Amino acid sequence: MPSLNIPTIDPTSIFEHFRGNYGSELLTAAVEHFGLFQHLADSPLNEDALRIQLGLEPRPFIVLTTALKAMRLIESDGSRRLQLSPLAREHLVPGGPFYIGDYVALAANSPGVLEIVKRLRANRPAHAEESDTGAAFIFREGLDSAMEMEASARRLTLALAGRAKNVAPVMADRVSFGNETLLDIGGGTGIYAIACLKRHPGLRAIVFDRPEVLKVAREFAAEYGVADRLECQPGDMFADPLPAADVILLSNILHDWDVPECSNLVSRCTDALKSGGRLLIHDVFLNDDLDGPLPVALYSASLFTLTEGRAYSAQEYRDWLHAAGLVTSVVEPTLIHCGVLTGRKRTR
Repeated sequence: MPSLNIPTIDPTSIFEHFRGNYGSELLTAAVEHFGLFQHLADSPLNEDALRIQLGLEPRPFIVLTTALKAMRLIESDGSRRLQLSPLAREHLVPGGPFYIGDYVALAANSPGVLEIVKRLRANRPAHAEESDTGAAFIFREGLDSAMEMEASARRLTLALAGRAKNVAPVMADRVSFGNETLLDIGGGTGIYAIACLKRHPGLRAIVFDRPEVLKVAREFAAEYGVADRLECQPGDMFADPLPAADVILLSNILHDWDVPECSNLVSRCTDALKSGGRLLIHDVFLNDDLDGPLPVALYSASLFTLTEGRAYSAQEYRDWLHAAGLVTSVVEPTLIHCGVLTGRKRTR
């Protein structure tokens, strides 16, 4: 029977290198395709005014500007206006003596840059227009999803488990559980629930996901020896009733969705929580000012191209939790830029 141990060496740097291409692609897009630095050359601009000039919807605008702020190329003046940093003013404004935009523009027609520009302008994930492949990673009624096709669902679910096997044991060690029921929504392989079951013998768990995905979760539950305490329940987290639970886990789920869907799902989870129960949001967190950290900003760009979401800040999550009536705590770090933010339902 395999174990689920905390890795001896932190693999975070590997993930940072893997996602590093989004930095060069977003920078090149800003310089050559959107002329962003030229728009800000004369004076600061209100965020909405700049967004309209660039022709972007709010989600892609946040993805792009968060990365550029994390690169220290643009900055906020404290009044929702964006301005150039000294670095960008000297080197990225056309006509300046130290201008390097033409050098950056050498990559303007590379496939990665053209794809990110297409995604930013369309505000849709890759493959969303292609009914034969579906949108990677996500399921929503009315959208063809790779997670509904057995072969692609299995491949994607197992691929995502690579990161989860590193992070799940850390999360299970940082969160306390008693004789409770854990509902793992969108749990995929179930590896987070399984790690919690292995670490906390009084816990029972339900993994709630799409039918094709749950085939893998059942295999994992048997492989790790927790099948007697783990139930797999198929369903649509946005439409079907959620099982009542003491603790609900949304691990790397909300970052797949835009703001209205996130707020709605948090509200649905709150309704399913028992009195005094906890909603655990396990995810990456941007700074509250949406100006970094750079590795999370680049991961946000990756999420943006593959899903309908992006990375969010702890404050954005807290706003949804508070609106649902939950009391929040501080973020407890886990691994690979992730952490757990807890919202507790008041006791009746």
